[in-house]
Amino acid sequence: MTESSREVQKVYYRIGEVAAMFQVNVSLIRYWEKEFSIIKPYRNKKGTRFFTPKDVENFKLIYHLVKERGFTLQGARDYLNEKKMTQANPEFEIIQTLQNIREFLLSLKAEL
Repeated sequence: MTESSREVQKVYYRIGEVAAMFQVNVSLIRYWEKEFSIIKPYRNKKGTRFFTPKDVENFKLIYHLVKERGFTLQGARDYLNEKKMTQANPEFEIIQTLQNIREFLLSLKAEL
């Protein structure tokens, strides 16, 4: 594998990095952490939050439900509880795959 084709996967992300990924305020990340039980960051002795890649995936799912599909927070919580994350993730993964394909095709079109 060449260096350009490898993607660096971090073990932990700081709250500012997670907020930057979704282009939201840090306070919204803290709020979603309180509201959704699927988000469980590691905290060091000082109380600094460290989010795992699994937490980031859960944030992506919550972001998709709340910001893109227009669910209320209670509606998103109910949806996640109802689907037990087993059916919610495959639906979300299909949408993400289609978005990645679209981005690839648009970049290919731009190169032509």
